Amino acid sequence: MTMFPNKYAALAENEFVSGICKIVPVRYEDRLRIMKWRNEQIYHLRQQRVLTETDQDNYFRNVVAGLFELEQPDQLLFSYLENDVCIGYGGLVHINWMDRNAEISFLIQTESEQEGFHKHWGIYLDLIEQVAFTELKLHKLFTYAFDVRPHLYEAIERKSYKKEAVLKDHCYFHGTYKDVVIHTKIKHTVTIRKADEIDVTITHLWANDDLTRKNSYSSEAIPFETHEKWWRSKMTDENALYYICEAGGADAGIIRFDKDTHTGCYVIGVTIAPDFRGKKLTGTFLKVACTAFFAKHPEAVIDAYIKEENTASIKAFENAHFIYSEPVVIKGIRSVKYQLKHHEA
Repeated sequence: MTMFPNKYAALAENEFVSGICKIVPVRYEDRLRIMKWRNEQIYHLRQQRVLTETDQDNYFRNVVAGLFELEQPDQLLFSYLENDVCIGYGGLVHINWMDRNAEISFLIQTESEQEGFHKHWGIYLDLIEQVAFTELKLHKLFTYAFDVRPHLYEAIERKSYKKEAVLKDHCYFHGTYKDVVIHTKIKHTVTIRKADEIDVTITHLWANDDLTRKNSYSSEAIPFETHEKWWRSKMTDENALYYICEAGGADAGIIRFDKDTHTGCYVIGVTIAPDFRGKKLTGTFLKVACTAFFAKHPEAVIDAYIKEENTASIKAFENAHFIYSEPVVIKGIRSVKYQLKHHEA
């Protein structure tokens, strides 16, 4: 086949990039490489037999090619490229246009099953979510995996996918029945706005929440008068930039940037509203707020100081691409320092 489609009618954008990696509409030239990986990894796929070149050619000509012209196809497939070399393949399958959900499919080259697995799954999920949540406006994504690769769950849970269901004895594998594990992620419309004086009351409530005080380096309750005076000073401080985070239109937390005049770096602080804890939103809030911050201060460096015991916050900052710097002790408490620069965000 000399002419194979390269743009999906269902998408306005057809190339999604993250550094040296990207996904593009599945390429005919990658078909045999994909076939090889599928045959090598048939043990965790819903594939009944080894594929032949004829099988693969027919599938691409008779099934895949037809997806490109549909406004609402039942699947969208992509080649996953690193430095323009295909090293993986996947997409959105079983797309339910009425209920706005789809299953995520991804197959990495067999050699990367051992090395680079978590990295590439993380990048791929970021990219496929752009397709699903931004382009197609889907509401929910899910993965459906035979319980034969536990390392997969760690990779997807790092990206805020939650285990939603286990289908007991759902697939037959090497003479025994295995479970199927389903992880899901729901799109939360996340936005930020610059904080204002009117936010003084809600931020005081958040600041005095029990868990907020526990995770703070100062555990004492904060009187409203003290908070109000501090808050109003920050609203006019040129070395402070505060954002209110919103989820689904509701106030859900605050992210603060305060310049340290000694180091020149900005120290970040995060408070999540009690009603929005446990929803895996912190990493997303951090990404959105840091993007807005760097738009105003592209040369700045952001420092994050986190109690060593606060593993949930550490994970959220790592998911937002903060990089571990060093151990520190603050007010006698063992902590860790993370940093983020513009080119790393």
